Amino acid sequence: MFRTRVTEKLGIEYPIVVGTMMHISDPVFVAAASEAGCLGVLASAMYKSEEDLKNAVQQVRSLTSKPFAVNLNLFPARVPVDNAAYVEMLIDAGVRIIETSGHGIPEQLVPVLTRPDVTWIHKCVGLRYARKAESLGADMVTVVGYENGGATGILDIGTFVLIPTVARSLHVPVIGGGGVTNGQGLVAALALGAEAVIMGTAFLVAEECPIHINLKKALLEATETDTTLILRSVGNTHRVWKNKKAKEIMQLESDQASGDTVISAASGDNNLLMYQSGDIAKGTISCGQGIGMVNEIKPIKSIVGDIISEAESVIKGL
Repeated sequence: MFRTRVTEKLGIEYPIVVGTMMHISDPVFVAAASEAGCLGVLASAMYKSEEDLKNAVQQVRSLTSKPFAVNLNLFPARVPVDNAAYVEMLIDAGVRIIETSGHGIPEQLVPVLTRPDVTWIHKCVGLRYARKAESLGADMVTVVGYENGGATGILDIGTFVLIPTVARSLHVPVIGGGGVTNGQGLVAALALGAEAVIMGTAFLVAEECPIHINLKKALLEATETDTTLILRSVGNTHRVWKNKKAKEIMQLESDQASGDTVISAASGDNNLLMYQSGDIAKGTISCGQGIGMVNEIKPIKSIVGDIISEAESVIKGL
């Protein structure tokens, strides 16, 4: 029922990509996603050396024999990594599904990403970026609408408009996301022309998600109105859970604080501290508007099973 060009190309059971999330998409989380029949995506930005990333790839392989991808983060970073060196290492390590996401695609990466034995997925937030990726040789393109958790770009286009706009304009398969958290959303995205969905928020309270139980419980209480946009003033708009730290950053931006001040307040170190300590005011966490439909802590496999079961019921009922 759910076989598409994406599932065939990637060798996955279900048309679901579990989106990469900083400090969350570690080997255990990624392997659990792949074992559940989805595509897990390892966050390379979590690793500050090629050796650390290589070890993480090996750990994923020790936990699953199923396909997984590695994300290369092309967004500006306080401590940049050498993505050209990373991608070469990944190829040497046998990784054959690579996702890129960010403001642009460095020309030096294209020859490696377009090798015949590599599947290249580029993630973006608008039609012109999707067309550019296709023209450079991307095998499939991921687009995420304004409801999305994490980077939202500057176009502010909702998922119900973005997916069909891109899908009808490209020849390569489209993976769509932004507000997709359950089986209803999966069916809707497929109806709009996507051949798979990308989901992150739905898995924030998974048992395998490496964030503190205090944070998971707080997210279970959140509704569709409990997210906000930050970092627009520094050209890196992100949708996050609206907690004390997010409001602090919003106030800094409203007061026209310097870019360095805003970026410092939103540092990944603060976020990691929150994830590990359970102090839910210490940092921010990327979170989509669909958080209000996330209501139970359970294993990733169970979450995926519920999504597919609901999707099948929705299709039968149409």
